[in-house]
This record gives sequence, structure tokens and C-alpha cells, in this order.
Amino acid sequence: MHDSPVESPTTSPDEPTLVRALGVRALAANIVNTIVGSGIFVLPAVVAAILGPAAVVAYIVCAALVALFGLCFAEVGSRVHSSGGAYAYVEAAFGQYAGFLAGLLLGCAEMVASAAVATIFVGSVSALLPGGGVALRVVMLILLYACLATVNVRGVRTGARVMELLTAAKLIPLALLVVAGMFVLHPAYLRWTSVPPLADIGRASLVLMFAFTGVEGPLTSSGEVRNPARTVPRAVLLSLSVVALLYAGLQIVSQGVLGPALAATTDAPLGAVAERALGSPGRALILVAAIVSALGYVSGDMLASPRLLFAFGRDGLLPARLGAVHARFRTPHVAIIAYAAASCAVALSGSFRMLAVLSAVGILLVDLSCCVAVLELRRRNIRAEGEPFRIAGGPIVPLLACAVVVWLFTSARAVEFLAVAGVLVVSSALYFLRPRRLSPARVAEAPVTEIGHS
Repeated sequence: MHDSPVESPTTSPDEPTLVRALGVRALAANIVNTIVGSGIFVLPAVVAAILGPAAVVAYIVCAALVALFGLCFAEVGSRVHSSGGAYAYVEAAFGQYAGFLAGLLLGCAEMVASAAVATIFVGSVSALLPGGGVALRVVMLILLYACLATVNVRGVRTGARVMELLTAAKLIPLALLVVAGMFVLHPAYLRWTSVPPLADIGRASLVLMFAFTGVEGPLTSSGEVRNPARTVPRAVLLSLSVVALLYAGLQIVSQGVLGPALAATTDAPLGAVAERALGSPGRALILVAAIVSALGYVSGDMLASPRLLFAFGRDGLLPARLGAVHARFRTPHVAIIAYAAASCAVALSGSFRMLAVLSAVGILLVDLSCCVAVLELRRRNIRAEGEPFRIAGGPIVPLLACAVVVWLFTSARAVEFLAVAGVLVVSSALYFLRPRRLSPARVAEAPVTEIGHS
């Protein structure tokens, strides 16, 4: 058993290292930005079709379930501080092979989601422009990823500020809609005529569950977080609280304004609510917010996901060049450029549609691995600098979280499990056939520089 923090491997004083520039605000903003995607603009109608006025119950159930995951990620993130997120957490608990499988699975799922959202953003913008066609979309996709790569290469603080700005730009209209909608809703539309069956609550919660996930991706930048033992738990719990309140507020307002018509307003329910509450300008505002939401998601993904490639290159699992750090900007510039190029290629090819089945089961499998990792990291008392956050109740929360994942797996289809199995087979081949070089497995990041304030 380890009785003291694991020491980091030493590096040359001339070797550039990553900069710990992300505080609670930046990390929480990126988690909120990742979770609050395009789905919330249509989900109120989907859930209302199942539960009617009692739809808010599904949000309460999902908030409680996601809180279990959030607590698990808060603890493992406070114990393991290196870049890579789930890869670093699972590696610290179960070894490099298990970590590589979890990391590559998460990376594939995040890239597929980013490519899909990027095409939604570009398609929405091009539809507003005269003469928008396929050629314009191709140019816009290339420019989008080129610009985001440039911003993130120039510094993690620059990328974080852009992401924070975009997060605020999409949250402010949604919060405004909740407030404005309270003045025009009809209380009778919120009245329950009966308690919904447990089976319907479970079905609605399953639909909503994936709208609440997203904490996994932003934590891949843990190697650039200041005081992770303090910052990660606070950012995770703060962001999940904000998301739960916002989602529940939007559902209540949508039901209270549109009533029975909400279930049939499947294209743009929030746009219809905004039109009732704020007139035509309100609908336009929400449609613009949906476009900004897509851009914010891709921006947040570009801030976090390249750190997986960086961690793989650093640890000898992929070409070492991916583990390079820019001498001036102190960012993993090669990993950022490589990830942007790969994401752009997937978006241009449209292959994300065939790979979309990876996202749901793949991310759940990563969640399961991190929940189990909590128990192993505790058992071995693994920690980096600082006193780690510890979930109260012993093993109860991690075990409940694992049970939730297993329950959700029962609703998955065989094709989704086959897709995940294919990624795991390819990942295993990459791991065992890679050229061996000396690169010690890490639990804590190499020395980094503490800068700035939240």
C-alpha cells in the first residue's frame, strides 16, 4: 500500500512542460459546455411525449444518477493529476493496457461526437448564407478546425477563454428563456393527472441520460489544472448542479408554456417557447443559441480531447512526437494539430454516421471503468500532491454507479456492443504491436508550472 503521494518522474530543466492554467471556473465551464449540447434544444418534447406534465421527474432521476458518476470522477480526478483523464485514471488503477483501451475508446467516441456537431454547426450557418452548398460546407469545416487548432496551440488559457465565452453565449439565452417563460406559463399545464408508471419514468430517464453525460471529456486536460485535488471535485459538482437546474427549468417552462402541444413540437420546442415568451426575436435568439451551442461544443472538445493523444505519445503508446510540448506556448501543439486534422477528416467523410453507435455504449464503458477505479485507487491509497477528495459512505456510491451503468447496458443493442468490441480489438493490436521504448507509466504528471488565478 502507498502511504505517501507517488513521486513524478524528473524531467530536464530545459524540457518544456505543460502549464497548469485551468481553475475551477474554466474547468466547470468546459464541463457545462460539453454536457449542454444541441440535444437540450429538442429533448423537452421527447420527454413530454413519454411523461407529459410529470416529465420533470425524469430530470430529477437523471440528476441523481449522474451525481453518482460525478462523485466518482471527482475522487479519481483528485487522486490522479496527469493529462489523459479516463486513460490516466484507469491506468493508475489497473495498468497501462487497461488505460489505453479506456482512453482510445473515449477518444473515438469524443471525435465522432465532435465531427457530428461540427457538421450541424456548419450546415446551420451555411443555410443562412446565400449560395450555401457542399463546397461552402467543406471550406467552413476546414476553417473551423484550423481556427480552433490555432487558438488552442497558442495557449491553454487562450483556448479556455474562447470556450468560456462560447459557453456564456449559449447559456445566457437559455437562462433568459427560463426567466421569461415563468411570466407566461399556465400553471394548469403543469398539473399532474396521475403518477406516471415506473417503466415510463425509466424509459424517459434512459433517453435523457445521454444528455447529462459529458464530464469525461473535459477531464482529459487534468495535467493543465491548477491544484487538481481541490479544483476537479469542485468543478465537477458545480457544473453538474448548474446543468441539472438549467435542464429542469427548461422542461418546466416548456411544459407550462406549450402544454399538451409540447409533445408534438419535436423540431424546435425551445424556439416555440421563446416565440410565445419573447416574440419573433426570441425565436431567432434561441436558433442562434443552438448554432453557438454547437460551436461551443466543438471548441470545448478541441481544448480537452487532444490531451489524450498527448498522453499516449508521452507514454510511448503512440508516436512520441504526439507527446511534444511547444517551447513557447507550452501546449501539446502536435497532438492538437493531429486531433484537429483527424476530426476534420471524419466530419468531411461523413463516416461519423457509421461510427455513432460507439458513443453511447463506449462512454458508458469508460464510466464503468472509472467507477471501479475509485475502489482500486482507494485500496492502494494512490494520490498525487494534495489531500484527495473522498466520497462519503465507503464503497456505496461507486457500487451504485456501477449498477446504474449495468442497468443502462440492458437497453443497448447488439450492434453497439459489436462496434465497441471492434474498437477494443483494434486498440489491443495497436498496444501489443507498438514499438517498445522506455516510457514509465505515470500516476502523476511531470513537473508543471502553476500560474494565474480563476
